[in-house]
Amino acid sequence: MKIVNKQEFLETIKEGYTLVDFYADWCGPCKMLGPVLEELDSEYPDVTFVKVNVDNEEELAAKYGIMSIPAVFVIKDGETVAKTGGMQPKESMRAFLDSALSK
Repeated sequence: MKIVNKQEFLETIKEGYTLVDFYADWCGPCKMLGPVLEELDSEYPDVTFVKVNVDNEEELAAKYGIMSIPAVFVIKDGETVAKTGGMQPKESMRAFLDSALSK
């Protein structure tokens, strides 16, 4: 998973499905969710997985209304189709992602 800045983020979400993990380096649940998303990244070749550090990209965090982290969004062709928050086991994240991809 690539950590992206605002410009890279805006370019990435233009086309196709993108899973965005809004996180911070100091966030314990974010650190626990990271490996789960890394595993899913290898299982979904048609989805681009990226991470946005909310401390470095405050404007994006504000735009997407991030109040707590981790926050995971699925964006299709620039539009948010699903979002969830908090640490979740791999099976729950897979179900969330599968549901989002059917939209």
